[in-house]
Amino acid sequence: MPPEGDVPAPARQRNNKSQGRALAGIWRRYTDGLPEYLVRHYWWAYLWRVGVWFFDHQPIINAILFGQYRTLCRQALQACTNGRPEGRLLQLTCVYGGLTPALLKTSQDDLYLMDVAEIQLATARRKLSDAEGRRLLAARMNAERLAYRDDAFATILVFFLLHELPPDARERTLCEALRVLRPGGRLVITEYGACPRRHLLWRLWPLRILLLWLEPFLGSFWRMDLPATLAACAQRQGKTIRPLEAFHCFSAFYRVCVFEVGTPGQ
Repeated sequence: MPPEGDVPAPARQRNNKSQGRALAGIWRRYTDGLPEYLVRHYWWAYLWRVGVWFFDHQPIINAILFGQYRTLCRQALQACTNGRPEGRLLQLTCVYGGLTPALLKTSQDDLYLMDVAEIQLATARRKLSDAEGRRLLAARMNAERLAYRDDAFATILVFFLLHELPPDARERTLCEALRVLRPGGRLVITEYGACPRRHLLWRLWPLRILLLWLEPFLGSFWRMDLPATLAACAQRQGKTIRPLEAFHCFSAFYRVCVFEVGTPGQ
């Protein structure tokens, strides 16, 4: 093979374009029945073994959430344990850090956990003791099409999932969550707050652009009226939903919202 200097320019250009396409399409290696938006935009964080290992460290995940991870976890745990209705608890998709072990430690009940990626479920299992592992009922499934029966759960925790979904997938996920949540049940959502136009991180436009580049669906989530969307999804399931409490931190950049499901006429 001749050295690169002897390769005609058009051939070098074709090779460069081919290499660029290969790099741009690296996400296709992680398909395996997973949603395209997940694989295309988040393969490096949730499906690539190196990325999974890197991000699942407490200092890293805390830095990503600007130092608010422990605060948000503590608030979510309180909402899922203090005074919650009796019945099954579902964690809707895996979470980096110590949230899943903490849920098992603060409750004597079994914990249902689902995620669309087997590597995430395996990572969650490795964090548990043998006794905790026996109380974890993990299953691989898509949050947009849950395999659980109607009204199966008393409490559902959704921790930083919604902003990573396209609008249509986000709506289907919320409808499914409300389908499997029984009347009188509790929905706990930990997420970004409403569009933070007055927040320093928003006004620092280079940081805002970087955040929206890393989180391509965050902009649509910021534009969404969460209570109104939940009310519409509940109506489709023949249910109602009302807010119980809301916790905000980091100047309302993040929030933990608790909702209760009911039936019409309640």
